[in-house]
Amino acid sequence: MDKLIITAAICGAEVTKENNPNVPYTVEEIGREAESAYRAGASIIHLHVRYDDGTPTQDKERFRLCMEEIRRRCPDVIIQPSTGGAVGMSNDERLQPIELLPEMATLDCGTLNFGGDEIFVNTENTIKYFGQKMIEKGIKPEIEVFDKGMIDYAIKFAKQGYILKPMHFDFVMGVQIAATARDLAFMVDSLPEGSTWTVAGVGRHQFQMAALGIVMGGHVRVGFEDNVYISKGVLAKSNGELVEKVVRLAKELGREIATPDEARQILGLKKR
Repeated sequence: MDKLIITAAICGAEVTKENNPNVPYTVEEIGREAESAYRAGASIIHLHVRYDDGTPTQDKERFRLCMEEIRRRCPDVIIQPSTGGAVGMSNDERLQPIELLPEMATLDCGTLNFGGDEIFVNTENTIKYFGQKMIEKGIKPEIEVFDKGMIDYAIKFAKQGYILKPMHFDFVMGVQIAATARDLAFMVDSLPEGSTWTVAGVGRHQFQMAALGIVMGGHVRVGFEDNVYISKGVLAKSNGELVEKVVRLAKELGREIATPDEARQILGLKKR
């Protein structure tokens, strides 16, 4: 079994300081939270960025500033910008951070209901366009999966040459598909041979899904984007505190933690 890769999704585009005052907005705060997660054991920083007032943005220059601050604090960490952006953004607006040539970036493989009347749209042409752009720039996509059909889309578009193998998937459990052991096992069993995967449980499911990911041989994502609590009713003080809890679980379950360079080897990345 490979060593465990921990991804920290440090702020997301939706959660705010009203949910937890430690959610980062400013460049300095984002750097601080990335460093706390990295020092606790995270190899990957899954990155959304905000303006200082908390407004989410895909602005390339804001990403540049945040990525430079993270690299200053954590020189070897893998930075994985999100191309999800926010509901209503255009394709090219969402793709701005890949112009900075990160090692990885996210690729959402389907449309989903995102709460209330919000629909996060990813048409077939959007998926193909994002995939092709990442191939052109030598960026490995993390395929974001919110239900089983998105795995099938990824397999389809890989056959058509829009996504390169071996593929890496992130299962976001508890938004559209239920966060259960049965559903996670179904997703894992649906992957093409040679794939790697991470699981992210949303809200109260975060650490249950983390434990399953550890014992099933996958990898784990935690962080304020998905959950702001360290335990029931207790707000986490930092992303690092969430990562530390996963590290403790992994230690108890006999799984070693991957360094950033070990994560690169597992995922087939080359440090830029």
